[in-house]
Amino acid sequence: MKTRSKRLDALRYLLLVLGALLSLAVAPAAEPVRALVIVGGHDFQTNEFHELFRTLPDVRAQVVEHPAAHAWLERDPSSSYDVLVLYDMWQPISDRAKAGFLARLAEGKGLVALHHSLANYQAWNEYGRILGGRYLLEKRIENGIEKPASSYLHDVKFRVEIADPNHPITRGLPGFNIHDETYGQLDVRPDVHVLLKTQEPTSNPVIAWSNQYQAARVACIQLGHDRFAYENPHYRQLLAQAIRWTAKRD
Repeated sequence: MKTRSKRLDALRYLLLVLGALLSLAVAPAAEPVRALVIVGGHDFQTNEFHELFRTLPDVRAQVVEHPAAHAWLERDPSSSYDVLVLYDMWQPISDRAKAGFLARLAEGKGLVALHHSLANYQAWNEYGRILGGRYLLEKRIENGIEKPASSYLHDVKFRVEIADPNHPITRGLPGFNIHDETYGQLDVRPDVHVLLKTQEPTSNPVIAWSNQYQAARVACIQLGHDRFAYENPHYRQLLAQAIRWTAKRD
């Protein structure tokens, strides 16, 4: 009787395992996040950049370039993406494009701003409020306070520190070294959620943060000048997690 009971227990266990394996086999794979990547207005290493987005896990990217990119902010094209990823450095923006941009954020589209896109739309103050910070091409006075122009330096090797290891964008990331361009004197608002910092003297201390604008999650990452960043595994993880977080897939 004991032998028979053991055989029945073993059979039940085998059936449970087979059922679990079958459920995994037929379960639909998670849909990749659809990212609309906007470029233009600034040179970059095109092939390496496209390769970065071709190989990001769980992300399906479409790259569009200015001046045609703003048409993708309109209602019909917006159904084909979940997240806007900005890697442009563009200044002219029409009232129609502004309205489309704000409408997409109000719908809850995610927004990831990378590197030189922090310098976009200098004459549109709302862009700085959307991001929660920006690169200033010239010094300016806001609310009676003078803000200096930002600075940059190529080919700097520096240490990146994780300011919040529990945020979904930085979760699982250790502090890491990177070869990248630094930005000094970024205008970062005090109410953003700081994600990455550095002690590199040529850089702004805060180099990545998250923000909330209307229904949209926003992530800003100063890093990402060229292939030295694109090929850095920690940068790749950071970018993939930022896209997923802004798409509310965390």
